[in-house]
Amino acid sequence: MHSLLVASSPAAVPVHVVSKPGWPALLESLQELGGKFAQAQGFAARPGQFLLLPDMQGGIASVLLGVEQPGARRRDPFAPGRLAALLPAGDYALCGEIDDLELAALAWLLQAYRFDRYRKPAPVSARLVLPDGVDGDEVSLIAESVWLARDLVNTPANDLGPAEIEAAIRALARETGANVSSIVGDDLLPANFPMVHAVGRASPRSPRLVDLTWGDPSHPKVTLVGKGVAFDTGGLNLKPDASMLLMKKDMGGAAAAIAAARMIMLADLPVRLRLLVPAVENAVSGNAFRPGDVLASRRGLSVEIGNTDAEGRLILADALALADEEAPELMLDYATLTGAARTALGPELPPFYTHDEGLAAEISRLSMAVNDPVWRMPLWPAYDSMLDSRIADVNHVSTGGMAGSITAALFLNRFVEKTASYAHFDIYAWTPSAKPGRTEGGECQAARLSYALVKQLYPRG
Repeated sequence: MHSLLVASSPAAVPVHVVSKPGWPALLESLQELGGKFAQAQGFAARPGQFLLLPDMQGGIASVLLGVEQPGARRRDPFAPGRLAALLPAGDYALCGEIDDLELAALAWLLQAYRFDRYRKPAPVSARLVLPDGVDGDEVSLIAESVWLARDLVNTPANDLGPAEIEAAIRALARETGANVSSIVGDDLLPANFPMVHAVGRASPRSPRLVDLTWGDPSHPKVTLVGKGVAFDTGGLNLKPDASMLLMKKDMGGAAAAIAAARMIMLADLPVRLRLLVPAVENAVSGNAFRPGDVLASRRGLSVEIGNTDAEGRLILADALALADEEAPELMLDYATLTGAARTALGPELPPFYTHDEGLAAEISRLSMAVNDPVWRMPLWPAYDSMLDSRIADVNHVSTGGMAGSITAALFLNRFVEKTASYAHFDIYAWTPSAKPGRTEGGECQAARLSYALVKQLYPRG
């Protein structure tokens, strides 16, 4: 269990979580000093408002935190977690209006995240007494996996290239006892990963396909695929400077897949897990792939290149084709794939795509249950024609610039034939402004719900 969680503490300071409707009753129950102090400070249980109430010795008697009233659409189950970064050192115990004790404890740990590779920010030292019925080891596993993904996304590309992404997966293999192999550089061509090679060949940092397997081969096959573009210049369709600033996060899909895999393996779920990460840098040089080129693909489809800045779907397609060859029961892919997804749904609500109605319903339900929100978008068959090519089997981008996230998903879907259930997540992997449990910077999206999904589909014992 993480050090910011404690099983019990006699000296724990109570944290009263309260909404406006509940505030009068709580005010009446407070000791006279605390109630008068709260009124003098103007505490009114407004959402996000918090106050430390003193005791007679000058210490902290209790803490008040205002939240949205029950049933409000904006009520956030992570709201209590914001206090982790605001309170002084000590032990604290949550009480009052808390929707989900496990999510509140998880948010406490997620709020404590700090990216400290290049400087030492002030550490969080406020500890939470584990609420009754909450599994501290489970909450810690989830939080630490999210932290790993955030660290990967936040690390700039000069320190995180394709080789370092592979190193992170190999470190995970050592932690979990998994097996891992990789195909690197020109070896990708005889191994039949032509699009991974084409996208990554212009960089001095060799492209690669990293393949991790874990678990009993007789167990149900679950495969996770993550887009690992360490940095995306846009290739010869070079991005403008403003669009390039956050491109260190273009491996956010790989980070999410790594985090989900870590949760599944360390929870010892009864599956045969496979993690596939095509890792490249989309750079510019004399041997860069070009708009108008026609590439071979692992599945055998010829692919016309409409724009070299749409490289992620190319490397994913080869990886998905490999994964599909063994017909897993469940396959999920994660990619910071399109700006269209962000335009349609914003940075907090990634779209997902699947033909499986049952899978879609469970993903939607679990995403709300674990506060890892996603929203289903359609694999609209009429838009398939937007990918038509006059000289190849398919163009990898749509004509007309419309429905970009949908057509990207339709392109990927052409490389999955045998898998029983498949879903694609078009994530943003970044939090532009901090919110409870979500610090500004790199974010791990869709991994927690994926873990919940696999845990539900394939429970232990």
